[in-house]
Parts: sequence; C-alpha cells; structure tokens
Amino acid sequence: MTSATDAPLPAVTRLIATDLDGTLLRDDKTLSARTVAALAAAEEAGIEVFFVTGRPARWMGVVSSHVHSHGMAICANGAVVTDLRAPGTLLSVRPLERRTALHVVRTLREAAPGASFAVELTTGITYEPSYPPFHLDPGATVAVAETLLHEDAPGVPVIKLLAHHTEIAPDAFLALARAAAGDRAAFTRSSPSALLEISGLGVSKATTLAACCAERGIPASEVVAFGDMPNDVEMLSWAGTSYAMGNAHPAALAAATARTATNEEDGVAVVIERILAARGAAVRPGLTPLATVAAPVPVSAPALM
Repeated sequence: MTSATDAPLPAVTRLIATDLDGTLLRDDKTLSARTVAALAAAEEAGIEVFFVTGRPARWMGVVSSHVHSHGMAICANGAVVTDLRAPGTLLSVRPLERRTALHVVRTLREAAPGASFAVELTTGITYEPSYPPFHLDPGATVAVAETLLHEDAPGVPVIKLLAHHTEIAPDAFLALARAAAGDRAAFTRSSPSALLEISGLGVSKATTLAACCAERGIPASEVVAFGDMPNDVEMLSWAGTSYAMGNAHPAALAAATARTATNEEDGVAVVIERILAARGAAVRPGLTPLATVAAPVPVSAPALM
C-alpha cells in the first residue's frame, strides 16, 4: 500500500469525508490546531468537508464547538444526517425497524449468551442493566431491550442497536453476529471492545455518503475519505481515493487505496495539505473556520417526521 506522500492524488477533489474517533480526533478526543487549519483551508479552497462517524448526533460537540464552518455530519454509521450549525436538527433518518431489532436481540441472546444491549433512539439511548454505560450519556434510561422494542412501545425511530460481550473477542463477535443475523441487519464495529453497532440493511457510512454526494452532483471519483475501523470499510471502498490511518484496523487498511500517518500525527491534515499544495494553495498557520458557509443540502434518505 502506498503512503500519504507517495499515493497519486485525485485529478479533482470536491469533498473530503472523514471519520472522527481514531481518525480526525487525537486520542484525547481533541482536534489539533493543524487539523482545524487544514479543514478550514480545504473549505476556503472550495472543498466540502463531511464528518462521517458512528457517534450519535448529540456527541458531535467535539467538532461542532471548534469547527463551525464544517456543518454537515453523517452520524450513527449512516443512519442520521445532521447540520452541526443547527444543534438538534436531523436532516434525515434511516431507522432500524423495531421488529428487525427485536429479532436481532433474540437471535444474539441465543447465539452469544451473555450479550447485553443498548437501543439508540432519535431521542437518546437506553441501556440494559448489564450494558457498560458511556460517560457521555450519564442520564440514560435503563431498560431491557425487548421491552423497549416491543411493538406496543412508543414509536420513536430506532437509529441503531448496540450489542456488547465481555467474553468474546471483538472481531469474533462481529463474525458470529453476521453469521447469525446478517440477512436481517447490517453489523459493524468501531470500538476496541466487543461492541457491535447494528443498523438497518443497506445502512452504512458509504450509502448515506453516496446519497449526499449524489444530491450535490459529486461522483465517488472526486471524494477523498479517511477512516480507521471496520465501520469505515464500505466508505473507504466507495470513495475514489481513500486513506486508512497509520493506526487502522487491518480491514480498513485492506479497503483503502493508501495509508496516511496516525491520528496522533495528524494524518488527515497531512493529506489535505498535500491536496491543497497540488492546487497551488497552502494552509496558513492559525487559519480558523470560515465565518459564512452555504446552506446545507438535505439528502433524499427517509426524513424524520
């Protein structure tokens, strides 16, 4: 695999799609000054920037509070599109059907005894008592998944289902789940632990990004993508040019067209600087996000009612 400094650049770059954790963000979950400047310079040069993450929209303050001009984000592995300049606004939602989610829970309880679950809704998340809670959701509701997913439960859209196991290796748990219920839902992972992220069939970072790009008339050949984990594989495969981080999972490395430096070494900024240099542009030290940007363009995925 070629490195960030040796890989051929696309003839035209119109959109940059980047994962967050393990990719754009450093290990302490911050954006470096170099990365902030590179992203701002890309938009100043007319390149759109999309954040594409497994995080729910409510966890996007890590970038929205620092990078105000880069407003578009694909969250929950493609299930949600949001505008970071309008907190709480969901431009589209691709939900996981409750009956399917319930089937997955029951199937995994049988195939992997000891699994615990969380249900991500458009209104927040609900954990089972044995599920490890996230520090970013201190007030989350606690309930058994089957109760929440019952057909008589309130009709709030399910964004994704999460399954955790303490005794199965992460990749083995993913393979087991795909074998048991891969015909009913999309399974992936982005955590170092055995934590699966489960969406509706056909929902991924790649399919939602493709819809966003189609709305803008941007072909895959003019997209540069960055990622580091299995939930980035489809996006890295779809984009015309893609970079796995130096710290990436083997599946992401195999899917990408090139490799860049690690997230701790500002690997995304390294590539953006090279793209801009090829245009005769440069990242100015201390460059901050643009004050004004174009209004967001909604995608044609099913909208939240």
